[in-house]
Order: sequence, then structure tokens, then C-alpha cells
Amino acid sequence: MDYRKQFRVKPGEKVKLNKLDPSYKAKHASEADAKEEAERYLKALARQQTLLYAEHKHSVLIVLQAMDAGGKDGTIKHVFSGVNPQGVRVARYNQPTAVESAHDFLWRVHPHAPAHGEIAIFNRSHYEGVLVERVRKLVSKAIWTERYGHIRDFEALLAESGATILKFFLHISKEEQLARFAQRLDDPERNWKISESDYSERELWDDYVDAYEDAIRQTSTDQAPWYVIPSNHKWFRNLAVSQIIADSMADLRLAFPAPAVNLADIRRKYHAAVEESRGGGKGKARNKA
Repeated sequence: MDYRKQFRVKPGEKVKLNKLDPSYKAKHASEADAKEEAERYLKALARQQTLLYAEHKHSVLIVLQAMDAGGKDGTIKHVFSGVNPQGVRVARYNQPTAVESAHDFLWRVHPHAPAHGEIAIFNRSHYEGVLVERVRKLVSKAIWTERYGHIRDFEALLAESGATILKFFLHISKEEQLARFAQRLDDPERNWKISESDYSERELWDDYVDAYEDAIRQTSTDQAPWYVIPSNHKWFRNLAVSQIIADSMADLRLAFPAPAVNLADIRRKYHAAVEESRGGGKGKARNKA
């Protein structure tokens, strides 16, 4: 099944999140049923990342957005479990600092855009400027409305500079969020994730739904598409995201670069070094005798 086609939001398309089933899991009955397919895409992603890093001509930007407990951390942990850490960077965007707030809303984001050969993952992102700041009324409607255009221009710049941009909204239900809050309370190893703001933000659920729907409609473009991923089932979320990333990178037709040296010369030097090593070993043996 082509999840890119199924979950991609077309430019200008109106998304109604309440009409999209967050428990959707395609043809798969269970995680075990999807295991083979999931492993195939994880291996494909690892292969594509090796090529990306070696070729050093393209870059990939992954944007992850979700309601609290939506699975951003888990997606990063599982989908990128097999990649080379040398070629991947993760940037997390929480409440802006005083210095960041004194600049334009994209100032803190641009330095973390991926260089050629890199995958950059944004755990939350520049979209906080049209989500949290809108819902919490930290900026006026005129400002957050204007920001949609700034975001489109910013992402167009990155795309024209060689970045493949893939934006994921990890869609969970309000009931699933509460269940995950319970897990954080019951599991001592997850207690550290608990925040009072989780509950104050939950009270604004409908406002966030409106903000996400508008942001996705306004900023899903051919160069930087949004994908709305059903995420109540974590294993299906990981499967869909890994397939979309791996297939999108495959479209780049990445390849290992040609060697920067004359291989024939290097082979001669190698064989000479082997002969020298063998001769040196014999000489040492005779000296000991």
C-alpha cells in the first residue's frame, strides 16, 4: 500500500481531523502481522541514509508535530533506530527563550536546517508559531496569519537548496492521549515526561485541532507536503512514516560517489604495502632465529 499517496495532503486541501480515523491500520490485524513489512522499510531507510551521507548532494528535513503524547519521541526512536548517527541531527523546539523571542519566529530554526548529506529531524518546529502562539493568543491573528506565507517561503528556500521536506502530523484521539497520560503516571520510567501543561493544553484540544487544520491546509505544498498519519497504534505509525521517508529518499536516486583517487594507483600501493609487510615479517623471524 502506498502511504505517501494515501496520507498526503494536497496543496489547499481542507483537512477535517475529526473525520480521519486515528486508529486506522490498513490491512494489518496486529503489529506482528506488519512486522516483516516494517523491518523492510527500516532497512531501506538505513540504506538510503548511507547513500545520502556519502553522496553529499541532497538533504532531508523531517518535521514531526502532534498533540501532547502524540508520539514524536517514539517515532524518532523507532523509525531512525538503524541509521548512522553521524548523518542525523535532532532539534527540539520548546518554549522560545528570551533571546529567541527577540528575533523573528524563524530565527531559531534556520541554523538547524540540514546540510547536504544530512537528515534533520524537528521535534516540534517553526509551526509552533502558528499553533501554540495562536491558541494561547501570544500573537495577534494578523501576525499568525501572515506567518503562513513566511513558512511557505522558508520551506521553498530549503527545497530549492536541495532539501527533501516531509512533514508529519501524528494523529491521535483525545481518548488515546488520556490513556497515554495514564501510562506516564503508572510507569516510574515514564514519570519524568509528566507535565502540568499537558492537562491545561488538553483543555484547548478543539482550538488546537482548528489551528492544525488551518496550518496544514495553508502550508502543504508540492515541495513540502504534510502527511496526516493515524497514530493511535504506534506500530502502524512507525510503519507508515518509515515507508514514506524511505520511498521519498529512493526517488532521489542516490548513489555512492566516484572515488576521488585513481584506484589503479591505490591498488599498486596496496600490493606494495602487502609485499613489504610480508618481507618485514620474514626479516623479523630470521633475526629472532
